[in-house]
Amino acid sequence: MSFPHDSRPAASDNRRATSKPDAGLEQSMSRLLPVRRVPRILVVDDQPSIAGLMSQLLTMSGYEVVTAADAQQAEAEVRQQAPDLILSDVRMPGKSGYEFCRDLKSDPTTRLIPFVLITGLTDSADKVRGIEAGADDFLNKPVLAEELKARVKSLLRVKEYTNELETCDSVLCTLGLIVENRDPYTEGHCERLATHAVELGRHLGLDEDSIVALRRGGYLHDLGKIAVPDSILKKGSDLTLQEWEIMKQHPVIGEISANR
Repeated sequence: MSFPHDSRPAASDNRRATSKPDAGLEQSMSRLLPVRRVPRILVVDDQPSIAGLMSQLLTMSGYEVVTAADAQQAEAEVRQQAPDLILSDVRMPGKSGYEFCRDLKSDPTTRLIPFVLITGLTDSADKVRGIEAGADDFLNKPVLAEELKARVKSLLRVKEYTNELETCDSVLCTLGLIVENRDPYTEGHCERLATHAVELGRHLGLDEDSIVALRRGGYLHDLGKIAVPDSILKKGSDLTLQEWEIMKQHPVIGEISANR
């Protein structure tokens, strides 16, 4: 007795012999290589003297610093190259620092960038407004050099931890792609499933954490295939009863691996 192999068409020996690594997989792997770089800080203030002074202090501390005179210029800088930290004045022409912060924190691609509001306002209601906008910290004017450097160092340390978590996420997704690359019949399957799962989650109005979980699940759902022998995974004909029983174990193996 034989069983269908995931409803796959039979493949010739030539097809199996010419299977080669996916270029997207190689690119994913290259992105995991650790790259040490100087932290990039974006200073946003409509007063050139204040922006220049903070830029000078931070540059002397070894950071790469870019400045912007208002939120519009700052948003353009973020789009061009995301900074590791943002220091922004509250009162500026056009969009305020509160609005700028809220917009960045509502965007999944920028919400993890530490954001510091710099203000001369002392009313507690102003700080509450900043917290509601998503600010990670506050600095009062006039800004003291030692306090500025201490806050920046602390928040950049948090950002480094966040980057490590993002790298772990990339490792998990790449692991799913590595497993998929062993199977010549499912090229692009993980990425398609992850994309469709995210689209469905957004359609259902799920929160961002659930969307991230769906994306990860799309890449990792076949993780258990890592324990399936190549002789079964790449077989170009129907599986035998014994082989099919081994293949059916891959979801169980994947769950066990993911929960360790």
